[in-house]
Amino acid sequence: MKRSTGFRDYVLASGSVKQALDGKVITFYGGPVPANADAALGSAVPLCTITVDGAGGTLNMAAAPAGGQLPKSSSQVWRGDITTGGTATFFRHHALGDDGSLSTAAVRLQGTVGLVGTDIEVSDVIFTPGDERKINYYVVAITEG
Repeated sequence: MKRSTGFRDYVLASGSVKQALDGKVITFYGGPVPANADAALGSAVPLCTITVDGAGGTLNMAAAPAGGQLPKSSSQVWRGDITTGGTATFFRHHALGDDGSLSTAAVRLQGTVGLVGTDIEVSDVIFTPGDERKINYYVVAITEG
């Protein structure tokens, strides 16, 4: 996953990874992948926004990490309805009010989406309006060394 400058600065001076990610949402996009998490979305199209139970509530990470990994909160169901059809190419973990413009202050994670070997693995990269997507497993890790 790519971390925005705002994410890195927040963790270095203001708070924890958990604090940086709690109260955010995850949006799947189709189209060109921005070079990094600071970059503007450009012509990428939002396909589905993941919230708590798909009802608009913001997401939380688990209360404590284990072994250098911080998973999603097990008490929340992360899901969203697909609003626009397309092929998912990437996602962003971001604040609800983030408009996706160029920013070195916004706290964001950006990652790949695919069937295997990506930051978020999905059963199908083709998103069809009216369907839903769930995220059952989501972990942010800080690797050793």
